[in-house]
Amino acid sequence: MIHILWSIIVGFFAGLIARALLPGADSMGFIATTVVGVLGSVVGGFVGNVVKKPAAGSNFHPAGFFMSILGAFVVLIVWRLVR
Repeated sequence: MIHILWSIIVGFFAGLIARALLPGADSMGFIATTVVGVLGSVVGGFVGNVVKKPAAGSNFHPAGFFMSILGAFVVLIVWRLVR
């Protein structure tokens, strides 16, 4: 349960930073920003695991939050193209 709550909190901040870095107006609320961030964390985690697997027994990937922001950035660009 704590893992899900932590993913939502980190996802919100990753989505918020991605929205701040990407120029342009986005009419998104709290939930949409959180969804973009959580999806970005999933995308970033997948790419991070493809590039380099974390050490056995580690809880976090070394580039975890950075990859979450990068993934949220990509999800936000795709969101704008679809909309």
